[in-house]
Amino acid sequence: MTKQQASADATTILDLFTIGLGPSSSHTVGPMRAARMFMDSLPQCPKRVQCDLYGSLALTGHGHATDSAILLGLSGYRPQTVDPEAIAPILASIREDGKLHKDGQRAAGPTFYEEGDLLFHKDEFLPEHANGMRFTAWFEGTADTVGRAYYSIGGGSVLSEEEGTNDAALGHNLVPPHPFSSAEELLAMGEETGLCIATIILKNEEIWRPQEKTEAFLDKVCDAMTASIERGLKQEGFLPGGLKVRRRAKSIHTRLRSQKDTFGPAHTFEWVSLFALAVNEENAAGGRVVTAPTNGAAGVIPAVLHYYRRFVPGADRDGEHTLLLTAAAIGFLYKKRASISAAEMGCQGEVGVACSMAAAGLAAALGGTNQQIENAAEIGMEHNLGLTCDPIGGLVQIPCIERNTMGAVKAINAAYLALQGDGRHIVSLDAVIETMRQTGVDMSNHYKETSLGGLAVNVVEC
Repeated sequence: MTKQQASADATTILDLFTIGLGPSSSHTVGPMRAARMFMDSLPQCPKRVQCDLYGSLALTGHGHATDSAILLGLSGYRPQTVDPEAIAPILASIREDGKLHKDGQRAAGPTFYEEGDLLFHKDEFLPEHANGMRFTAWFEGTADTVGRAYYSIGGGSVLSEEEGTNDAALGHNLVPPHPFSSAEELLAMGEETGLCIATIILKNEEIWRPQEKTEAFLDKVCDAMTASIERGLKQEGFLPGGLKVRRRAKSIHTRLRSQKDTFGPAHTFEWVSLFALAVNEENAAGGRVVTAPTNGAAGVIPAVLHYYRRFVPGADRDGEHTLLLTAAAIGFLYKKRASISAAEMGCQGEVGVACSMAAAGLAAALGGTNQQIENAAEIGMEHNLGLTCDPIGGLVQIPCIERNTMGAVKAINAAYLALQGDGRHIVSLDAVIETMRQTGVDMSNHYKETSLGGLAVNVVEC
């Protein structure tokens, strides 16, 4: 078990589904949080700050907007609350003044010049994780500095240097009523209690907050996913970053709406693909999305959720809650038994995990047994094993956007395939998670969010 792993017992859905900014949870959201954490940890406002980025953060940081995220985080902004429309002028003012913001005030913070204070170490990896960064602060009247390393471990989660070397720091002292650390234990818990997976998670969440607050959070997540789809369907033009990728969701939406009399499996899957496309175009543009479980895979679960809402007779809010809670249970297992970081696992750890989560969630919302749900999750991952992360230009665009459409359709297929059986199958979810982990360990770093291999080097950028 790596230092990024622990038992799944006390993980909360708030850690798995977070509302933040695109284009990347590990390269944008995580570094922004780490930068703010560092500033909040200081005894006083420093006169100067420096940030060193390592490994995957350095190799694809510009394409993933890590540089912008660091400036925003050091200036005290949060990914879940900063206005996406305000980011460009905020960054422009920081770069013009050579000073970070403080408490929202322009030129009130420490000195920061990107050329000398934001350094990309592309040939160096910190030992704890491929997504490592180190901050250093200088203060008036003393030569002493304060420095601290942080690791963005996937899905926007961040560990400090101290936590990264202490396994106990990854868990919590809270013990849920229905603890589990494997799919086998989760199924056994269901057999023992007679509860479905969604209810097990709902009851476990009560160690953190009352049930009504958990349900309110799930409603907020559903609404945020809907909002990201709706925004994505309205936008057009080119995505930022230089690849000149044209946004397609609006034109496809217009065409599908004109085909009101057309119905069939292909038409349904066109809608599902559109939902995922809209979210991931919005993510690539730096818009507001739900990390589910990462930004690079942010379109899969919303697309499957909207498939359920639009195409399943009798779909309701309770079913949406069941879908998300069940998906979360599967996400907990991947996060704790392997990783959801593409810098460690490749894209099998992002789109693959999202596909597995969505398949399980849909199977649950459609009335599947716990065994059928586990089977759906296993199918969803089994056919994503070995999926590499090789973004062209270090941008979360090609193949990332279309890969989410594939993941969403595959999740629906996996759910229905599992529901055709009685839950008995040869490859267990635990086995496929361990296989994913081993595959990620064996996978060359060239295919793990570094843009050093695959499509990233075999396609000429225009």
